[in-house]
Amino acid sequence: MGKSLPLHLLHANNFTIIINRSHAILHFVAILFLVHYRLSPFFFQGPGTSTTVPATLPWLLIFASELLLSLSWLMSRSFRWRPVNRTVFPERLPPDGELPAVDVFVCTADPNKEPTVEVMNTVISAVALDYPPEKLHVYVSDDAGSDATLRCTREAWNFATCWVPFCRRYGIVTGCPDVYFSSSDDEHGKFKGSEFKAEREKMEKKYEVLTQRLRTIVQDRDVALNSNARDHPSMIEVINEYQREEMQDEVKMPLLVYVSREKRPSRHHNFKAGALNVLLRVSATMSNSPYILVLDCDMYCNDPTSARQAMCYYCDPQTSPSIAYVQFPQTFRNVRANDIYDGQLRSTFKIYWPGIDGVEGPFLSGTNYYIKREALMGNFRKQEDLRALKRSFGPSNDFIKTLVEDHKPNFINDGESSRMLLEKAKVLASCSYENQTTWGSKVGFMYFCVLEDFFTGFTLHCKGWKSVYLDPKRPQFLGTGTTNFNDLSIQWTRWMSGLVSVAISRCCPLIYGPVKMSLVQLMCYSELAFEPLLHCLSLWGFALIPQLCLFNAIHLYPKVSDPNFNIFLIIFASSISESLYEIVVVTGGELRAWRNEWRIWMMKSVTCYTYGSLDAVLNKLGVTEASFLPTNKVTDDEQVKLYEKGVFDFRAAPMFVAPMVTVILVNIAAFVGAFVRVLVGDGGDGYWEKMAGQMFLSFYILVSNYAVIEGMVLRKDKASIPLSVTFLSAVFSVFILLIGSYVLC
Repeated sequence: MGKSLPLHLLHANNFTIIINRSHAILHFVAILFLVHYRLSPFFFQGPGTSTTVPATLPWLLIFASELLLSLSWLMSRSFRWRPVNRTVFPERLPPDGELPAVDVFVCTADPNKEPTVEVMNTVISAVALDYPPEKLHVYVSDDAGSDATLRCTREAWNFATCWVPFCRRYGIVTGCPDVYFSSSDDEHGKFKGSEFKAEREKMEKKYEVLTQRLRTIVQDRDVALNSNARDHPSMIEVINEYQREEMQDEVKMPLLVYVSREKRPSRHHNFKAGALNVLLRVSATMSNSPYILVLDCDMYCNDPTSARQAMCYYCDPQTSPSIAYVQFPQTFRNVRANDIYDGQLRSTFKIYWPGIDGVEGPFLSGTNYYIKREALMGNFRKQEDLRALKRSFGPSNDFIKTLVEDHKPNFINDGESSRMLLEKAKVLASCSYENQTTWGSKVGFMYFCVLEDFFTGFTLHCKGWKSVYLDPKRPQFLGTGTTNFNDLSIQWTRWMSGLVSVAISRCCPLIYGPVKMSLVQLMCYSELAFEPLLHCLSLWGFALIPQLCLFNAIHLYPKVSDPNFNIFLIIFASSISESLYEIVVVTGGELRAWRNEWRIWMMKSVTCYTYGSLDAVLNKLGVTEASFLPTNKVTDDEQVKLYEKGVFDFRAAPMFVAPMVTVILVNIAAFVGAFVRVLVGDGGDGYWEKMAGQMFLSFYILVSNYAVIEGMVLRKDKASIPLSVTFLSAVFSVFILLIGSYVLC
């Protein structure tokens, strides 16, 4: 009876589906009326037609902006076509002895931007997962080759030998010691007696000693070693190879391995995807687990049962053969209710991902996912041609053996076998191993762009694999989100560059995907890949073209008394209503959450989306080379205080601040000029009626981005917009008003 119970259930959000589809029909009809209005002066002129074109070029440019944004809206309907949510029942899984093994990959790249204490907390939380220890193997990828990270990993392991038994004994759910000891919630697990309190105090003192040792190691690290992050040999060490005798009888611990791949300045290392492929090869020779959990170094395991929840799909014979990965959302512990930077990515993980989960599954999202090794490597049998396998996977015979279905993992038993195994593993981690192979192009994580996750997931879906999005009530993983404008801009520029690089390549979803995936799934991938281009071009159009025409008393929208004015009014109200419904009703956010997301979207469109698109195009033309800048995870107390107060920190590169200030100044000039004309009656009869739409657009942009005006004029603190940036933006604004007016009007 028990065996017949399902391990998981899928629930379609029928009410939201009805709302989404009804809204899509109405909004689409309004867009058709808009297209008719814009084209009627050219194709539908007649005796009863009142529409005239005041200036052809700006009319066509604003029409192009409207079409681009409408195209993005149309493709985004795919995310809202069939939103679903899922429930799993890990208590119905088979006994521990029948569960498959899991490898955990923890990736770190820069000890200067990724605090070592935070990285080690992630490693410790991974070791503390609620999974059979003999079937759990944790690999730490140190792409900087830092000796300090290796030494800190050893210290973390020593602490974990005490921390893991403590968590198991008392049922502690929070596996990250830093969060557990600093949390205001008094989590006691299954015990509340004096024995537990005494053990907790001892453990807390041990953690304090650990953090002090980690900080000392980081402070005393060898500067020369740190400066050779791009030039160092491969280094692999099994941290728990020689367990203390007294520990072996007390508790079983997972395998913990430190891996640093070889890097040389003369070779391209393919960013994070290259590091993950090294871990794929090294882990294959040591544990060769069929499933892999990938974590960023700041994403600690907040719930130890995530592996068991993922196994609810992999242990189901009906779904397991087709599922490549189970994706969990990215949740951040440092975001506040007034999240002015939208660091929690609310729409992404609460609207987009549940929507695409109803269409063959979500995108691969960089971290917090369990992926099937077979999906990345393929499935082979003993009779496979050895030479063909070596052409794809490289010359290592030991690694080729791991591809065979019945291959047994090479567990380390003694010092001699360990030494031989590590020497072979170092060859797999060398920077020359992938020469003349298909790593990154056909097998493993895909190289192609800095967004290895998006392109790898796209490739897997094109091959027929499916994926699952699982969002339990308790966040399975918690990380650190961006809480200042500079880090946000750098991070999003990198993401947008990766997306556009796929959009303008031979692997463009519109070219590569039509015959390999469903129409709705194809629209999802296409919308995300083209989103930076569509949004930056359209938003720059809306931010400047109507304003330049307003500045020169040229109308682009119907009179208020014209029935066609209702078309634009309905589209605007429809867009606002949809975003309000999704943020407030679907995700449970507040009105200020809606305001914050709307504002930061406009800011990112004229900065990150623009620079990311430009970077991808220049990379395609060979003018620049792709680069990867890890997101800064170092906490700045002053920045945190500003974020908690809901105050923007504009201490960012001028290239990110100047475009926003320029847009604001142009809109101020246009709105004030038009307002003065209305007051003095200088615009002639019907001026207000003709210009109401453009005046409202400028006013809406100014009100929505009041934080920028505040940073320019009202604030005098260190985080305000520098006077030099304001002056530079003023020069750009005057140039745009003069040249733009001459060209367009």
